[in-house]
Amino acid sequence: MMNGILLINKEKGMTSHDVVNKLRKILKTKKIGHCGTLDPMASGLLVCLVGQATKISPYLVLASKRYDATFRLGMATTTQDLEGEVVTVKEYQDDVSFNQLHQTLYNFIGYQQQTPSIYSAIKVNGKKLYEYARNNEEVAIPIRDILIEEIMLKNIKDNDIQIEVLCSSGTYIRTLCFDIAAQLNYPGVLVALERLKVGHFDIKDSYSLADVNNNNYELLDISKGLIDFDIVELKTDDLDDIKNGKSLNVNCERDFIVRINDEDVALYHKSINNTAKIIRGLWS
Repeated sequence: MMNGILLINKEKGMTSHDVVNKLRKILKTKKIGHCGTLDPMASGLLVCLVGQATKISPYLVLASKRYDATFRLGMATTTQDLEGEVVTVKEYQDDVSFNQLHQTLYNFIGYQQQTPSIYSAIKVNGKKLYEYARNNEEVAIPIRDILIEEIMLKNIKDNDIQIEVLCSSGTYIRTLCFDIAAQLNYPGVLVALERLKVGHFDIKDSYSLADVNNNNYELLDISKGLIDFDIVELKTDDLDDIKNGKSLNVNCERDFIVRINDEDVALYHKSINNTAKIIRGLWS
């Protein structure tokens, strides 16, 4: 069975689910998932998990993200990106100074609360927000606690502003851009978005779907997604004990991955007296 992490460079116009469906057909396996949804208008890094790697999803979904984003001053839409209907227009007066923009971006660095657009996939009572919007149903949009670690101004062209953002998981970049524009006294809309990094994974190491279809790709070991875990190599004879959930006595400083015959087979939590209990099995 095929197991591992596959870094995909998603094209614009596709949903993240579209990518997973195509990979299932190409790789001839149903057990594929992804970490961190990208909207259809966005491109960039999509971390896909194949086979037993799907079991480490909880350890990856909360990873920080880095984006390249461009937003436009002077227009707002229902979705806060170009997919929605225009709801506000204000002619740009070329009155935002370089220093004002820098200071505004700086103001957004740090912990804060964010209220996403109702046209988002956040679930409330088991239903996605955009489903409420499409049905014209009222719903309370949940406020999210987020962290903006870095914002860098990359380019200004007329009323289009390009930035690079390092942020916590769960941050809506289109909402961030809308809020930045509001502080500049303009409506704003996201016009381009590319995800550059997810945790320590980088887009420069990703593959297109065409690459995968041509068998020009590499699956990363499951352990590559668990850099905070040590690796402990055991023998084949230990596998039955591991599958039966037996605790291990291992001299290890951190939680660890058990590897047998070059295959990652289980995650263990380090406790006192070098005793470790199994967290999750990864065997096929």
